[in-house]
Amino acid sequence: MSCIIDIIQSLQKFLWSLPMLVILLGTHIYFTVRLHVIQRKIPQGIRLRISDRDEAGSRKGEKAGREGNVSPFSALATSLAATIGTGNIVGISTAVAIGGPGAVFWCWITGVLGIATCYAECYLSVRFRMKQEDGTFRGGPMYVMEHVLHQKSAAVLFAFSVILVSLGMGSSVQSHSIAAAVLEQKAVSPQLIGLAAAALTGIVIVGGAGQIAKICTWLVPFMSIFYLGGCFLLIWLNRGVLPETLLAILQSAFSSRSVIGGAAGTAVMTGIRAGISRGLFTNEAGLGSIPMAAAAARTDSPRQQGLVSMTGTFWDTVVMCAITGIAVVSSMLKSPEIFKTASPDQLCFLAFSQLDGVFRDVFSALRIPGSLSVDGSLVLSAALVLFAFATIIGWNFYGECAVRYLWGEKGLRQYHVLYILAVYLGAVLSLDLVWTLSDLFNSFMALPNLLCLWMLRRVVIKNQ
Repeated sequence: MSCIIDIIQSLQKFLWSLPMLVILLGTHIYFTVRLHVIQRKIPQGIRLRISDRDEAGSRKGEKAGREGNVSPFSALATSLAATIGTGNIVGISTAVAIGGPGAVFWCWITGVLGIATCYAECYLSVRFRMKQEDGTFRGGPMYVMEHVLHQKSAAVLFAFSVILVSLGMGSSVQSHSIAAAVLEQKAVSPQLIGLAAAALTGIVIVGGAGQIAKICTWLVPFMSIFYLGGCFLLIWLNRGVLPETLLAILQSAFSSRSVIGGAAGTAVMTGIRAGISRGLFTNEAGLGSIPMAAAAARTDSPRQQGLVSMTGTFWDTVVMCAITGIAVVSSMLKSPEIFKTASPDQLCFLAFSQLDGVFRDVFSALRIPGSLSVDGSLVLSAALVLFAFATIIGWNFYGECAVRYLWGEKGLRQYHVLYILAVYLGAVLSLDLVWTLSDLFNSFMALPNLLCLWMLRRVVIKNQ
């Protein structure tokens, strides 16, 4: 058994080292160039997301051909729920600990470039989605692989990998993060945390894709504003070192000299690798997951939904990861003595602990009893719980798409039982092997999806 685990770990480390980084980053750069820097249309994608009109100026719903399962914003919210997770918080601080402040810059660059790949894969999934007898749509890379490229085996591999990743990274790992965040504040039985997370998950997913989309539509904006509010407050407190922070990030990105005492990143390549790998992992551009949500959107324009969906990568990495990185690095510069012996997963908690005095002052000004006050680490723990739960329900949607492709509606009940069980087990078990397997099957999703993108690249480019 140990031999099998060693083989799995070695394969995972190989795939997610240089080969996957080169393939993903190369794809991002290719589509950025060939789509004439489509990132410049992010403002247009944001307007389409919040407007009640399409690109031609018609009100959404006026055209008879406008079909789909959920609104474009709901489709985006579902994909954001799955992608905006603990990786945006703990992940970026880990990248800073490993690669130094420069990792923030390279994570940001990766997010900017990944916007083009996200557009391309969402465009294809919406264009080639399949209409069912009940009027709903099914789509995603597996449908493109089978019905356009006639690569059934690649489609099946992709779908199986989606299910396995959803049961690992999408559910178990996230419920483990929920338990860790709760236990950071209070000693509670992991079994109770697991039961609560599993019960809430069951309540949401029983309502189907429409219910998931509704929950994500209000949960994603709320949790993002809640968390970013704490980050902006932290940056405001550290405003005295903000210019030094930005300079440190840029210097560390291109210089081998360590600019912060205690940071592990002292080489350019270490920072580049840490930042790029974290950026590629958090935004999921090229992984093939986001297109499954895009294919469910009510739209008559693959191009329009591609523009809307690519804003998810913008918010996930370009905004969320960058702001988290600036908040952490500025805190490290302001109070370096606190971070000297900190482990990578403690950086965000230590940074948010600087908000303790601010909250006490606010509660005092509002004449709220001290017993009701909260500290910064509690705010971060609450944000981690929200992000992790959003990822759980978002990845359930992806898993459902894969199950429907492989077995139809008849496989959903069994999948839901397994998914809810995985949520419970994640809170009570050690997940080292689950993390490794999830990373491995992530690559089994990414490789056929990227091959599909390259084979159909002319279809995307020609229709711009």
